[in-house]
Amino acid sequence: MEKKEKYEQMLPQLKALTEGVNNNTGALANAAALIHETMGFFWTGFYLVKDNILHLGPFQGPVACYTIPYGKGVCGTSWKEGKTLVVKDVEEFPGHIACSSLSRSEIVVPIFKASKIIGVLDIDSKEIATFDNTDKDYLEKAMKILSDNLI
Repeated sequence: MEKKEKYEQMLPQLKALTEGVNNNTGALANAAALIHETMGFFWTGFYLVKDNILHLGPFQGPVACYTIPYGKGVCGTSWKEGKTLVVKDVEEFPGHIACSSLSRSEIVVPIFKASKIIGVLDIDSKEIATFDNTDKDYLEKAMKILSDNLI
């Protein structure tokens, strides 16, 4: 199945998994699991803004960094710039924070709630240049669905 088809099937599932759920941690955990299992990524998870730092939230994959400062690494930069970042080769990203030496490419999508960034979706791949505009477009749609359903 093509990447686009996987995303097309995943979005309604994400909506069904999170709609009417009064449990943000559970919704984020199920969202991470759904994206991770559907797409087969190396690491899929959330970092949530608290006290002006990104803190590790629900994820799927190997162990991860606990905190990421504002403007640091791909996650902190996405938060600071307020936009999705697609990094073809993490070793070429200035200030990349290596939670795993196996990570080679990355996409980070901010999560907006009432025009404020409340966290980011972070996805890593073991392969260079895994992510493209298809991933960007669909993961932004996924984070909109998730944001609409978070309390």
